[in-house]
Amino acid sequence: MTQAGDFGATGDGITDDTDALQHAIDEGVGELRLPRGDYRITRPLVISLSTTGRTSLCGESGTARLLMDGPGPAILFRGTHGGTADPRSVQDQVWQRERLPMLRDLEITGLHPDADGVRLEGVFQPSMNGVLLRHLRHGIHVTGRARNLLISHCHIYHNTGIGIFLDAVNLHQTIISASHISYCRLGGIRIEKSEIRNLQITGNDIEYNNNGGHQIPDADAIPTAEIWLDASEGSIREGTISSNTIQATYSPNGANIRMIGQADTKNAKVGMIAVTGNLIGSQWVNVHLSSVQGVTLSGNCIYSGHHRNLLLEDCSQITVGDNSLGHNADYGIEKELCTGVTLKNCRDSIFSGNILQDCQTGRHQYPEAPELQREALLEIIDCRNITVSHCQILDSAPAGIRLHNSEEMTLMGLSICDRRSPPLQQHAIHWTGASSGSLITACRFRGCTADPVTGPVQPQHCQISEPR
Repeated sequence: MTQAGDFGATGDGITDDTDALQHAIDEGVGELRLPRGDYRITRPLVISLSTTGRTSLCGESGTARLLMDGPGPAILFRGTHGGTADPRSVQDQVWQRERLPMLRDLEITGLHPDADGVRLEGVFQPSMNGVLLRHLRHGIHVTGRARNLLISHCHIYHNTGIGIFLDAVNLHQTIISASHISYCRLGGIRIEKSEIRNLQITGNDIEYNNNGGHQIPDADAIPTAEIWLDASEGSIREGTISSNTIQATYSPNGANIRMIGQADTKNAKVGMIAVTGNLIGSQWVNVHLSSVQGVTLSGNCIYSGHHRNLLLEDCSQITVGDNSLGHNADYGIEKELCTGVTLKNCRDSIFSGNILQDCQTGRHQYPEAPELQREALLEIIDCRNITVSHCQILDSAPAGIRLHNSEEMTLMGLSICDRRSPPLQQHAIHWTGASSGSLITACRFRGCTADPVTGPVQPQHCQISEPR
């Protein structure tokens, strides 16, 4: 272990310590430790692992700080791994000199508008633990080819770009856990133009990643998300998003979770992902899936979507089960946010075991949000082979479920009730357009001011109660 001061670094926050720290790295010291202090640097500290050998950087129990007073990443780890995670594909050079670079117990703060925190290029088994990244552009930026990335117990906070950015990367085996990723203007975790497999996002607090905490003029219109998986180029598969708190404040066209695939293809390029056991709330749309195939949303508490709780477009093989979809009662009735679920041009999917409760129809907490345009709590438009079963759809208006040009539908075991006095729900189910091969059975309807079911499909074995 080598101390930064052994090579002349002062840590006084004023002196440019770049040359001293880079000299220590180039000497191949192994672990470079930064004692308590503020180490100002003006260009990236480049760790070329094939040259330096096994190298890690660490602070002294979080008391050291790197001040990046120049453009680019404060720390650049560069490797040469070109294989996969299969041990047989890893060259001896990588095993002997490059594996497992670590960054831990260190703060990196930006003093330059184009300063980034950490950049990883072609690195094998990088691990980051106990790192604070703030006032930067991107916190952690991964590109090129990489394998076995671990990010844990980090604070990625108040950055102008993206907290964790997987950008044009070929990366398998990624675990992001137990971290606080907040107030990053362009998103919390974002993936684009990448080939991703085995992605685990678990046990994090990911919130307020939009312009609200920055107030940059004219930046509100840039859509953001706490978690944004964009496979419009590349592919993203085999992942879990579980046990996280994923919250925000309203931002135009923003989302808590957004997944984008490739439309009009047999392979949507994003899917095989489980979204389970999360708290997801307070955005324009809580969960937005577009051209996605094979995603499960289960056991989540999803609340306060200004536009929709769930918006599914051009999706297939989606399972939405056993979720609570509604709003946060702590806001008070005068400031409630609106709720609802919309499926457009979706097929071969299931919506089952969910509780979906309305707030005040058409009203928003924020006056700048556009007026809600919605015909029912659950809207199903131009869909095929969707099963909606064993759900409670409560206090909607003007309808509980709205269907249009949707065929081979099964609606079974639903409780669609307006319990308000007087009720505002006109119809439990309002159906127009095509409906061939569809069935409504064993449902309970209550509190309808007009016909409970309108449209081409007549219910079977359903219980209908008058408004109370």
